[in-house]
Amino acid sequence: MVSSYVIYAAVPISVVVAVGLIRKWRSRSWAKCSSNTCLRGKTFLITGANSGIGLETAKALVKRKARVIFACRNIEKAKQAIAGIRKEQPIGGELIPMQLDLASFDSIQNFVGVVKAGFNKIDVLINNAGVSIPLKEDLKTKEGFEIHVGVNHLGHFYLTYLLLDLLKRASPSRVVVVSSTLHERGKLDFSDLNLRGAIEEAKKGKADRHNAGYCNSKLMNAYFARGLSAKLKSSGVDVNACCPGFCYTNLFRYFVRWYHYILMAPIALFFMRSAKQGSETVVYCATDYRIEGHTGKFYRDCAEYNSKYPFTKEEETKLWSISEEMIKARKPVKN
Repeated sequence: MVSSYVIYAAVPISVVVAVGLIRKWRSRSWAKCSSNTCLRGKTFLITGANSGIGLETAKALVKRKARVIFACRNIEKAKQAIAGIRKEQPIGGELIPMQLDLASFDSIQNFVGVVKAGFNKIDVLINNAGVSIPLKEDLKTKEGFEIHVGVNHLGHFYLTYLLLDLLKRASPSRVVVVSSTLHERGKLDFSDLNLRGAIEEAKKGKADRHNAGYCNSKLMNAYFARGLSAKLKSSGVDVNACCPGFCYTNLFRYFVRWYHYILMAPIALFFMRSAKQGSETVVYCATDYRIEGHTGKFYRDCAEYNSKYPFTKEEETKLWSISEEMIKARKPVKN
């Protein structure tokens, strides 16, 4: 009886150990940022720093003594995140919560006004915040833009533009744009950047397995990094995009149902990174001294990544021009 009990108990334990070893083996290919340079006196601004990859990035920077501005839509969650970090790291860089809603140009302008009143320079801007919402929900920003275009692209486009003087003042400085290799699935239709056609199809029940809104916005992020790096050439401000990898965060919470946790368990165990593992490339792009002066690149696993997307200067220029026009012509939508 005893031996049978031992055998039955040993089987699940062996499975858990085997899964753990396989995951550890898999994670060996996921790079880690090796730079531990002290960042005392440096000011980092992270959008969406209260959770997921943004939070883990903030933790890594605070550990290196940096001052970190938590630019978050929900200021209470930002304060809670900061309190959590302080419990883990009582000694470290300064943590500053500030309210920013990237779905509102007024909020962006107000935020930048407060930043400029309190800081004379920004060493690194990390455009991390993002949304991924089913197209059938047809959500829009305050100005009426499709939510992925408005938050993931235009919000960061406008924020970066308004902070350029503080970034130039901190030269050598950096802008890190958190994109995704899902940008390779993007397809820009300049006659319908707000995806009205795809949204109507989604409302009729047509499946949008890869979320065209999200993929397109990540492509816009990549183009934005390329375009901005060209415009800031010789300014001392490096601009790079990066992909954190396939991470287990709450970004795709609107798509997940209870049964997905069961179906995706093997994928999560073997292929999905934790938020901390995903933050490594972001931290690398923001801090590693070896890539200073490198600009207009795309990074994944702490190394330059060659995208499969056929980038063109024509598309880059057109997207930049239309983005400027969309911001200038904004008209807040009354709720």
